[in-house]
Amino acid sequence: MSDSALSQDEVDALLAGADAPGTGSGGTAPSGGEGFDAEKQALQSFFSSTVDAQSSALSGITGATVTLKGPQGSFTNRDAFLTQLPDTVTVVKADFSSGFSGEHIFLLGEAAAKTIAGLINKEENIELDEMAMSVIGEAVGTMVGSQISALTEKTGKKPIAHVPPEATTVLKAVAALPGGDFFAAAYELDLGDGQANQLWEILGPSAAGDIARALNPAAAVNSAINGRDSGGAAGGGMPANSMNNMMGQPTNVQSVQFPGLVSRPTQQEAGNIGLIMDVYMEMTVELGRTRKLIKEILGMGEGTIIELDKLAGEPVDILVNHKLIAKGEVVVIDENFGVRVTEIVSPMERMSGLD
Repeated sequence: MSDSALSQDEVDALLAGADAPGTGSGGTAPSGGEGFDAEKQALQSFFSSTVDAQSSALSGITGATVTLKGPQGSFTNRDAFLTQLPDTVTVVKADFSSGFSGEHIFLLGEAAAKTIAGLINKEENIELDEMAMSVIGEAVGTMVGSQISALTEKTGKKPIAHVPPEATTVLKAVAALPGGDFFAAAYELDLGDGQANQLWEILGPSAAGDIARALNPAAAVNSAINGRDSGGAAGGGMPANSMNNMMGQPTNVQSVQFPGLVSRPTQQEAGNIGLIMDVYMEMTVELGRTRKLIKEILGMGEGTIIELDKLAGEPVDILVNHKLIAKGEVVVIDENFGVRVTEIVSPMERMSGLD
């Protein structure tokens, strides 16, 4: 490292430095134990049993012969898991909304994400823009649907549902991953082109624990003995209330006072953001969009008029790295076009696009 510059590894480490509660800072995997082993075996067995169905689901939506192999599953944490990922990843969140609760995330390398989007859209050299993210989300949705069918059959729990998958491509250091010890399954993915790709599937601590116990009651017993609660985090022993219940003693139930849901950046987070203040980002102004058949595009020539999906006079969209951040109106500055910002997208809408 020079006197005035940080290496990419150091930047990644600093960006990931604001650890979520329960994550370690040394990049080591959790120590495990019988509770982890029982849950791991239950989840590993289940995911392995759904590989064929997921391969069929992906083959159907892409039109190619897609094959998933594996997976290899383990409990890990953010620091240890990040070492397995390429620098840029496409993250698809498909969290459970009923039946089970908790985080459910898929991750793909950039090349695999482009291949899937290209197969679905029948395009070559596709860019990972908003439309590509949408079709990748649809592809993951078909995979999750096949998993939920199998999970319903094996556990008898109804109904099981998930939120609509949302995909985004980000640097691995800022990928939204669960806190604490979560379950990660690594698949080998062949998209019909003979290229070796990887696909990762993650269950947050709560979802991993609940699903494992529903699949294998022995996982619940071992988890209790080893001090793991339903959130999947390792503890120092069985909680007092759980011990009281097993011994038939009354449980002391008290209301919990939660702090206000106000997000305030810590001093460390503010410092981390300062490291990337001079990073260039792509800003584009989008007048509108349309979709055409290949034969229509090939028939275009000089004088062809292309009708867009926006009405005349409507604000144009201002995007940063393909994410909508504002709206504005087109103006002319001397002999150059410009755009005057007329509306800033709300922080909640912008943050939801980064999940």
